[in-house]
Amino acid sequence: MHNQEAFSVSTAAAIIVAAGSGSRLGGQVPKQFLTIGGKTVLQWSIDAMLRCNKIASVVVVAPADAAPQTAATLRPDPRLQVVAGSPVSRTESVRKGLSALAGDPPAAVLIHDAARPGLDVAVIDELLEALTSADAACPALPVADALKKSGDDIRSVDREGLVHVQTPQAFRWDTIIRAYETAAASAVDDLALLEGTGAKIVLTPGRAALMKVTYPEDLAVAEKLIAAPALRVGTGFDVHGFEPGDAVILCGVRIPHTKKLEGHSDADAAWHALTDAILGALALGDIGDHFPPSDPQWKGAASIKFLQHAVKLAADRGFRVANADITILAERPKISPHREAMRRATAEAMGVALDAVSVKATTTEKLGFVGREEGIAAQASVLLSR
Repeated sequence: MHNQEAFSVSTAAAIIVAAGSGSRLGGQVPKQFLTIGGKTVLQWSIDAMLRCNKIASVVVVAPADAAPQTAATLRPDPRLQVVAGSPVSRTESVRKGLSALAGDPPAAVLIHDAARPGLDVAVIDELLEALTSADAACPALPVADALKKSGDDIRSVDREGLVHVQTPQAFRWDTIIRAYETAAASAVDDLALLEGTGAKIVLTPGRAALMKVTYPEDLAVAEKLIAAPALRVGTGFDVHGFEPGDAVILCGVRIPHTKKLEGHSDADAAWHALTDAILGALALGDIGDHFPPSDPQWKGAASIKFLQHAVKLAADRGFRVANADITILAERPKISPHREAMRRATAEAMGVALDAVSVKATTTEKLGFVGREEGIAAQASVLLSR
């Protein structure tokens, strides 16, 4: 069956099967929608597929009665589509995923179980590389434990040559389509449809992190393997000069003064610095990249929009603000009478506890533009925790 001609994976697609009920896990929520490290089990696999530049499209096969609800839980992406699966079997659900791709078939397709959230791009690359010389490929781990056949007469089983097979399983498009055209019944996995057909199947290195979440205790193990605590530190700095006015806005609090701060938005130097600190921790540029001062829609905008945008970007990546520290450099107005209000406003804007936010103020001993009362500067540092 194997075609000996050179094969190049010019385009690849992925099918993520998430149509099961997860009954063995217990509880009311299917396991693919449970959360690990701030993301659903399903979203982990989607993100890994979309990070691979060889994957042009991803089809999520959702529970038959919950496709719209599933789509609503996912981060929008033009490469992503959700289709309703089959309540009958996994094989029929995969068939529906293949049908969704048939209009513009890729050179290769990866079929993955959403219950394996520990997928990474290296696994995908290895599978696609294997397809250059094979009809199908899948990651596998050698059996390390001793095996016994249970029953009245317990006996040892030779583990030589045995492996734990994982997903995603990768196939040349024509190969898997032919297999499904002749599939008469449900199979234990997609690879089983090729067994005995003469297809060349290659095993690539498996990963412990690619474990299948099946039972309640598996969630805790998966969390440790793929979502262990991760910390990100970011810093930000901002400065605004004075112009005629009657108040300054710092940390969302209006503070009466003989001048106001000049800026395209509300010129909240403190929250601008904090926003930059969060964006810096995420390696997502700076506030000007996301809210260009040349864009008229941000004229006079409240800086809470900028700050909450950065917090959402962090949450989308599985991070929360662990703590934030803001220092304001100003001769006047005096910050200390307003400090607690500024802390509360900042904590509320980010959705964190009050004791996670520090606001301090200092002068520059009459030195520099701050000392000459030409403006106010602010610096911020933030710690993000996965």
